[in-house]
Amino acid sequence: MVSVMLDDASAAKIKTIPLSNDTVARRINDIADDLKEQLVEKLKDKRFALQFDEAIDSNKDCLFIAYVRFVMTNSLCEDLLFCKYVRDRATAEELFKMLDCFLTENGLKWENCIGVCSDGAQTMAGMRKGLRTLIKKASPNAEWTHCILHREALASRHLSSELSEVMTDIVGVVNLIKTRKTRVFSAICEEMGAEHQAVLFHSEARWLSRGKVLSRVFELREEIRMFLEQEHKYEVARKFSDENFLMKLAYLSDIFGKLNELNLQLQGKNQHLLQVTDKINSFTRKLAMWGRRLDEGNTVSFENLQEFVDTTDYDVTSVIPYFKQHISSLMGFFTKYFPKNSSQYDWVRDPFNAPAPTGFSLAEKEQFIEITSDSILRLSFTSQTLSEFWLNVEKQYPLLGQRAVHILLPFATSYLCETGFSAVAALKSKYRSRLHIEKELRVAVSCFKPLFEKLCIAKRAHCSH
Repeated sequence: MVSVMLDDASAAKIKTIPLSNDTVARRINDIADDLKEQLVEKLKDKRFALQFDEAIDSNKDCLFIAYVRFVMTNSLCEDLLFCKYVRDRATAEELFKMLDCFLTENGLKWENCIGVCSDGAQTMAGMRKGLRTLIKKASPNAEWTHCILHREALASRHLSSELSEVMTDIVGVVNLIKTRKTRVFSAICEEMGAEHQAVLFHSEARWLSRGKVLSRVFELREEIRMFLEQEHKYEVARKFSDENFLMKLAYLSDIFGKLNELNLQLQGKNQHLLQVTDKINSFTRKLAMWGRRLDEGNTVSFENLQEFVDTTDYDVTSVIPYFKQHISSLMGFFTKYFPKNSSQYDWVRDPFNAPAPTGFSLAEKEQFIEITSDSILRLSFTSQTLSEFWLNVEKQYPLLGQRAVHILLPFATSYLCETGFSAVAALKSKYRSRLHIEKELRVAVSCFKPLFEKLCIAKRAHCSH
């Protein structure tokens, strides 16, 4: 790296500096402590929101990860709050104790916490003894949000018996290929000139798995049929010649591909509840449209299905009822997991075109009139993100601005925790299974830059003594 950035002579000088493993570890610890110090300093007396999750790493250790979002100057900042080992059972009481100790030790106040986000597991979301309940007692203003990504996964997992049977067959074929005959299948794909030469493993734990598996199987359906015939799996091979089965496979690959697109839109940093609910509402409206088209016998909304219909004489109307039933089921579950109540926040989304909000105090109504009459604010609205706009409004109109920021600040998903666990998996490999991950993870994922000059001065002062 030094050779690339500077020259070979500089690289040679670097090599002469003796650095033991302990020296490197101490430097990492120093950097992590500096990053934590910066975070805590910026968090003090600031409103903040939390997201958290716990999981088991490759060494069978239980980790509890928490991320924080807070106001920093004119924008919202997200960073790792901590990653800690759970030494005892991962109960709600134990996890709350870890959170409470961290906040107390660092001079942070529960009263400044206005939102928490987690998955729907009993430990996290239990109404009586869950972590959300314990946090609510410590911070009555903290509203709990069930992670939108987890809700989307729950809403989309249900299949009718007819479509579930197709999914079971596909998983069985994929497992057969991946566990025993990968090279044989790759050779068939190469011989037939396929773009891909492998199927993908299915995992219920991975959000995008079903869509990717189904899409690849549909793409390689001819190669899979030939492989099954070579392996004398004639009963399963016949299904890959059955047009009824292949139409169901085509539909499933399409609908789960669309669900994957939605899932990817919900992922990412700096997502707030209004953004993700708009995307969910958009998808449910599309479901209604796709259902109406299927009522007309129109499959153009489903690319793979339409392609298959165009190349066969099979009557698609015989399988459309299964697809309509699944679309209707999806709409029902999306309505269950995502109740439509976001219109109450239209004044935050677009104050200049939204109707006057209800439930406001007289002072808030007056500020709303002043904001919507301000031509300078109207011009700046289109050039700023929603959070930036309302943080600027808060300086001039604190009542309404604060109310809007309290809506935008809480996390909508636990996506950052998932990326944190992915970083743990990359850092704590089987060759580094004894790595104490807490400080290494902060250095890997923190959005702050270490104050190297300050660290160097401290080291020089230490050496001089």
